[in-house]
Amino acid sequence: MQRILILLAVLCAAPAFGDEVLQLGSGRQIKGKVVKETSETVFVDVGYTILAVPKKEILSRVAERSSTKKGKAGEAKRSKDSIYSTIRREEKSVKDNVLRTSAAVVLISTPRAFGSGFIISSDGYVVTNDHVIQGETKITVTLFEKGKDGGIEKRKIEKVKIVATNADVDLALLKLEGVNDLPIVYLGDSEAAKVGQPVFAIGNPHGLERTVSEGILSTLNRAYDGRIYLQTTTPINPGNSGGPLFNLKGEVIGVTNMGITFSEGLNFAIPTNAVKRFLKNREAFAYDKDNPNTGYRYLAPPRKPGASKQ
Repeated sequence: MQRILILLAVLCAAPAFGDEVLQLGSGRQIKGKVVKETSETVFVDVGYTILAVPKKEILSRVAERSSTKKGKAGEAKRSKDSIYSTIRREEKSVKDNVLRTSAAVVLISTPRAFGSGFIISSDGYVVTNDHVIQGETKITVTLFEKGKDGGIEKRKIEKVKIVATNADVDLALLKLEGVNDLPIVYLGDSEAAKVGQPVFAIGNPHGLERTVSEGILSTLNRAYDGRIYLQTTTPINPGNSGGPLFNLKGEVIGVTNMGITFSEGLNFAIPTNAVKRFLKNREAFAYDKDNPNTGYRYLAPPRKPGASKQ
């Protein structure tokens, strides 16, 4: 009983020194968090108890490398094709994430409609939905930049090139010409997402610029109209289409593209792993200005003889 009380006192009162690997004799080792150290003993928390290890029994001590250490946080990595990036960082509040992501969310306008998009590379590559720009060649992208007085200034980019488009997955890739050093968002792993985790979207619903909405992931693999979606309670309205759905690490895990009309909490996003496949194979969906229907588009099967058109 006295030993238990001593160990509890050590755990509660002592500062944590960090995770270490203690090498003992005969090939034995102990891995855990060092919670206290004296001149003769090292106290190691191994998860279910605290071990008091005599220093004379320790042959060597090595700090255990961990991806969650502060030295790894904020480490960005470019994709193999150098068009988007990933990052490793800690979760934060929606408020904090908005500050570090919203500058890379854009408004996309065409003569017929408007939508949202997000910048994935500093030289101007933008992801959006195919249906936002489908059938259009005149596209304007509005950037929301920090002004000299600390406010937000709009900058409209008229020279916008359609790089690739695929109606079957409802994705499009644009290129803003003549721009550099733009803020970007990072793509996360949609397969690592969990049902019930908080998510938030930034977009331009009904033209209301830079609107933030919050919810949770309801389902990770909802089948609808032949596609697989993330289902979320995050409100999505016309104008949100093509915008990012973020996790609390500020990573894009989906592209918002539709909600069920007259229903609450039934909203959908294209998983980012599908986005990564589209970006990797963008040459297959390359847009040709002389042929607006380029990209893989599958024709509807022929109707049976005598069948009426719906």
